Amino acid sequence: MENILMPLNLIPIGSIAKVKELTSQGISRRRMLDLGLVVGTEVESLRKSPSGDPIAYEIRGAVIALRSEEACKILVELMQ
Repeated sequence: MENILMPLNLIPIGSIAKVKELTSQGISRRRMLDLGLVVGTEVESLRKSPSGDPIAYEIRGAVIALRSEEACKILVELMQ
């Protein structure tokens, strides 16, 4: 069975996903790569802000907050 790719901003809080593709371009793509969001990286969704945006993620041992407009361009495969 093939796993379905979904945008990072749609994974449930407390879930872990693996980065499969970055669709952002230019400086935004460079920023994601600099944060360690490369193919194969595991990302855990930790919590949402009171307004729902941004969402805090654990990426390679660091907690990073990403807005939905950035996170929707990171395609992931849900692991748990």
